[in-house]
Amino acid sequence: MIRKRIKHLCLIIITLCTGMNSFAQKYHSDNLITAASLDKYKAIGVSVNSNNRLFVSFPKANDDYQYGLTEIVNGERVPYPNIEWNKKGDEANHFVNVQDLFVDANDFLWVLDSKPAPSASIFGSTEKETEGQFKLLKINTKTNKVERIYTFDDLDKKTSGLNDIRVDVKKNKAYFSDPGQAAIIVLDLNSGKTRKVLEKTQFTLAAPSIVLSYDGIEMKDKDGKPFLSNVNGIALTHDFKYFYFKPINKNQLFRIETKYLVDETLSTEALEKKVENMGDVGITHGLIADKKGNIYLTTSLDYTIKYLSPDGKLHTLIQDSRLIWPDSLGIGTDGYLYFSCAQLPRDPKWNDGENRVELPYRIFKVKLPQ
Repeated sequence: MIRKRIKHLCLIIITLCTGMNSFAQKYHSDNLITAASLDKYKAIGVSVNSNNRLFVSFPKANDDYQYGLTEIVNGERVPYPNIEWNKKGDEANHFVNVQDLFVDANDFLWVLDSKPAPSASIFGSTEKETEGQFKLLKINTKTNKVERIYTFDDLDKKTSGLNDIRVDVKKNKAYFSDPGQAAIIVLDLNSGKTRKVLEKTQFTLAAPSIVLSYDGIEMKDKDGKPFLSNVNGIALTHDFKYFYFKPINKNQLFRIETKYLVDETLSTEALEKKVENMGDVGITHGLIADKKGNIYLTTSLDYTIKYLSPDGKLHTLIQDSRLIWPDSLGIGTDGYLYFSCAQLPRDPKWNDGENRVELPYRIFKVKLPQ
């Protein structure tokens, strides 16, 4: 106890004397555990099933791409569900760019294979394609077999940028953030049809005035254009009642009851009135809910993971200098929160061509609050 108090006091002194940037370069928490060391491979998607099997995905845009989707077994990346899906080949039967993962309440792993068109990508691109490529895989983690593939035939592939997914097994719907269209996409898992809701509203549009800054360096590309993302992180409560969402470049967190989100009779204006502002939570990336109703938020400007408890209070779970762009999260039955750290602000794109990434990339875990 004394040691912890001394360490906390030192942290306060460092923060007051040198500011958050200097603190971020120095402070490591004993509570942050490396769940997997990934060498040069940048992970994005993370999810965990009821047997604490850890699934991790990797974007193909990275120069060091090897596999799109893996399971971490004994600390090693094993291509999942098999090597064939992770090879180059026809888009229908091979991964194009695995963006996000989500294990649902029935232990199915949902794999969002999303490669937006350049105009819809939050990262930009020099590629010449005018349309994105999108599919969603439903994988049975008991058999490791792909049971269904959704192809989003009615999606606007020129403007869509499907980013995160959550699955409502009670209503048989999937919810997606779509920063490209600044909207929420609702997929009917029976018919395969989609609906676009809350498009370009105050709840889904980024605030252009908010410029992200890390270690005193503003996150701008070579042309001076700042990073900007519309609605991005999303979370679904375990009772399937509430859907939480927010843009990265906005401080407020929003939620809506799913019964309204799936109600096709509501007008756009009526649906907007059902959205609740949960208050200022800062700049965040990934979101996830636990069984107690806590909503976890990766708030990397101050190198923390916070959580909003059901009473509306915001708490800090952990603060550590290694939390650079913590992105996707998964919760195990072992009592740990797992997450990736993409180190996006250190990519050459945001540093005048200089690669400031510190290897290895890692998947971290931290104990959930009691």
